[in-house]
Amino acid sequence: MSKLDEAQLEHLRASLQDLEYGSILITVHDGFITQIDTTEKKRFDRSLSLPKGRRSKENNLCRLDN
Repeated sequence: MSKLDEAQLEHLRASLQDLEYGSILITVHDGFITQIDTTEKKRFDRSLSLPKGRRSKENNLCRLDN
């Protein structure tokens, strides 16, 4: 039995191809891949979504209580 089978290799290829920013964590037990975790990061510039009169340094902070 191969330590890296075709399904795992294809999953890694797809994860890398789809990932723009982030990380892939591969968990190995007894020399075999048991888990693959993908974390994707998305960043948003809040100032671009505010009306023109409300854009300032202070408004770049993320507020959830609006």
